[in-house]
Amino acid sequence: MSKKCEICGKSRVFGSSITFSHKKGNRSWAPNIRKVKAVVDGRTKKINVCTRCLRSGKVVRPQ
Repeated sequence: MSKKCEICGKSRVFGSSITFSHKKGNRSWAPNIRKVKAVVDGRTKKINVCTRCLRSGKVVRPQ
């Protein structure tokens, strides 16, 4: 499953984890993605959506 929201385009971001002694290691943060059924162009389709878009009502769910 793709770690990218098909509504807002949110995807992984990269940075550094820093220890107490200030050693830096690479790490990444992934968005909370859910595969949901949504109405796209009048048809029901499964899409990958972040939970922020689900909560804010940007996704129209089928009845």
